[in-house]
Amino acid sequence: MTRNTSLLFKPFVSEKLQLKNRLLMAPMTRSQSPGGIPGQNVVDYYRRRAEGEIGLIITEGTTINHPLASGDKNVPCFHGEALSGWQNVVSEVHAAGGKIAPQLWHLGAMRKAEDSPHPDLVSMGPGDISPMGEESIRPMSMEDIEQVIAAYAQGAADARRLGFDALEIHGAHGYLLDQFFWKKVNQRSDRFGGSVSKRAQFAVEVVQAIRAEVGEDFPIIMRFSQFKIGNYDARIAESPQELEQLLMPLVDAGVDIFHASQRRFWEAEFPGSDLNLAGWSKKITGKPGITVGSVGLDIDFISSFAGEDAQGGGLDELLERLEHDEFDLVAVGRALISDPAWAKKIHAGQVAEVTTFKREDLASLN
Repeated sequence: MTRNTSLLFKPFVSEKLQLKNRLLMAPMTRSQSPGGIPGQNVVDYYRRRAEGEIGLIITEGTTINHPLASGDKNVPCFHGEALSGWQNVVSEVHAAGGKIAPQLWHLGAMRKAEDSPHPDLVSMGPGDISPMGEESIRPMSMEDIEQVIAAYAQGAADARRLGFDALEIHGAHGYLLDQFFWKKVNQRSDRFGGSVSKRAQFAVEVVQAIRAEVGEDFPIIMRFSQFKIGNYDARIAESPQELEQLLMPLVDAGVDIFHASQRRFWEAEFPGSDLNLAGWSKKITGKPGITVGSVGLDIDFISSFAGEDAQGGGLDELLERLEHDEFDLVAVGRALISDPAWAKKIHAGQVAEVTTFKREDLASLN
């Protein structure tokens, strides 16, 4: 029997961000913005989740203004003509009583050139080692690094100008910032490579540039992970000590909240403790933590792509960890794809009425 869910609906209050509850919509790629411009379907998609009582929506990854940032012509971008589309999204989410943050994204060496808006350009990363193995990439020069940092900063400035309530930097799952975190592909010998803290330096400079643009009172969320798309055993930190060396420079640079992505929120991150990745990030940094990973489901997302369905519920361990202050916020992904009113139904005690997630829901993403 599921425990009392009232903890999920307790307001979250920090120095820079106030939310009506502890539930977030996790970022999930949709590829339904032709030409990179979010249209009315994107507006409607996010408004439905705001109407469903989600405290903060984190958008799908939206690419910064750099020619090598995107690997899909239908993934929304965050510059130029697309900004008017995002303005409509913000307005409708706010009208529905919600709050929203864009996830700023650069694919780096994970970009597939042939599917991108600039198929003639070679992708880039920390070095010439591709996380995917088969892609041709080039190492980033100092000029490349400076251009990407500037593009992140401009995206952040636009996010604040458009009225977003916060922003998230995508530093997870093997994409550009995470490639710098990851020793396997970051073998640089300059200030951006080497020790764990040096491998965090590129992200540190991105955060510093963003903070300079948005001011001290605007919330910055950093998403990070151990695993990578296509490599679920990868690790950027082998111990709590290494995780501290990675995260504390990001705190000093201006990160307010850490979004710790893992496949299953209930799995312990390091031996000798039951803490999950979000729990460790909070313990180490003292900053609020967001947990994510198969929330409200009975299988993880890999099984979803293999064709398995999932049932709603199973919140007991999540609530126990939240009650013990292991983390502060909970990001919900696929459960919100299948049922935009998931949070509202949980709040009303209507767990049995939650729509079951099915693999085909990933095809429509409505």
